[in-house]
Amino acid sequence: MKTLIIIKREYLTRVKKKSFILLTLLIPILMIGLMGGSAYLTTNTISSKSIAIYNEKSTIEEVFTSTKNIDYTLLDVRPSTDEIHSLIKDGTYDAYLYIPDFNIHKETQLELLTHGEIGIEFEQRIFHAINDKVIALKMEEAGISSAKLSEIEKKTIKINAINTEGKSSNSEISLIIGYISGIVLYFFMLFYGMNVMSSVAEEKTNRIAEIIVSSVRPFQLMLGKIIGVALVGLTQFLIWAILLIGISIVLGISGLAGQADISQELLSSGQEMPINQEMIENIAQIISQVNWLHITLWFIFYFLGGYFLYAALFAAVGSLVNENAQEGQQYTIPITIPIILGFLIMTSTMQDPNNNIAVFGSIFPMTSPIVMMARIPYGVPTWQLLLSASLLIIGFIATTWLAAKIYRTGILMYGKKINFKELGRWIWKS
Repeated sequence: MKTLIIIKREYLTRVKKKSFILLTLLIPILMIGLMGGSAYLTTNTISSKSIAIYNEKSTIEEVFTSTKNIDYTLLDVRPSTDEIHSLIKDGTYDAYLYIPDFNIHKETQLELLTHGEIGIEFEQRIFHAINDKVIALKMEEAGISSAKLSEIEKKTIKINAINTEGKSSNSEISLIIGYISGIVLYFFMLFYGMNVMSSVAEEKTNRIAEIIVSSVRPFQLMLGKIIGVALVGLTQFLIWAILLIGISIVLGISGLAGQADISQELLSSGQEMPINQEMIENIAQIISQVNWLHITLWFIFYFLGGYFLYAALFAAVGSLVNENAQEGQQYTIPITIPIILGFLIMTSTMQDPNNNIAVFGSIFPMTSPIVMMARIPYGVPTWQLLLSASLLIIGFIATTWLAAKIYRTGILMYGKKINFKELGRWIWKS
């Protein structure tokens, strides 16, 4: 009963804060804004460049078509070195390219004269414009038309991976699900574990803990804080999920409305609608083949198991802090290293979910929440899942026992800087 009171207090105190409400509402908006802003900056902030070209290879002259961000000037007379240097330095042109009458079958190096760096974006545009034309000329000489080349390059072979249970598998969708699951667990364990630590440290430094432990046992206080912060995190994720689904529905409706307008215009003009029905069917088929219930249940298990395992340790660290909150940082390093290690192993798991490191990382309880969730979409042997789950439960019990021993002594100790040797003495003697 006392633990429930602590859980309720911890939960309500946090969710009623203005900072909680603002962060919960603003983070999805900020994430969407960052993605949209990044896309906008990528496509709309490229500066304009003026490129002077003297071309002796008449067969590639038509490739230099000016666009919004690049203006080509084809010179009739080849300028001298001093003239072109002067024109570039005074800003008339940003770069100068001289193209001799080269042999398309031999490697040729063209020099682009610039004042400072012109940027790889513009260098690549010029390179691809010339190189694509040279390839077209070679094809023309060989008697290969563009239509014939497209037919040759057309992908006629498709791989349909089927597991031993007769179900189709898709590595791309497994990678996406696994990566997102791992990222969410990494964020949740680290961020909310730190929240537990700061909450415990704050109550200890403000001497509130002395009053609370006079009526409840230290273990009840620690457990109440861990569960209370977990509920706060789950509340935030639930709100974020609802907001993101709502935004997706609104954007989807807007997109469908726009598509409907375009389709109506095309139908009225007698043109065919540009709808890739095959692509839509493939996406729907891939999504329908995913065992969402299996993934969701295991996600909840590792979500809670991983959090409780680390939150207990973070709570113990919080109990060691005295007046200076920075003291806790030295103790968080041994806790955060396995979380970061799990994330690093997860990245290698994306390429090969059954390599030895991935299997070890998905079974070892300190890294299994992140790594196993990255492997589950690919399919994991039942014995590995059961072993991983069992060890995670044992790990949670062990870390809670360990943290409780540290917490019971540390929460009421003031004015003394604790070292690792002292911690060992608390664990073995209590």
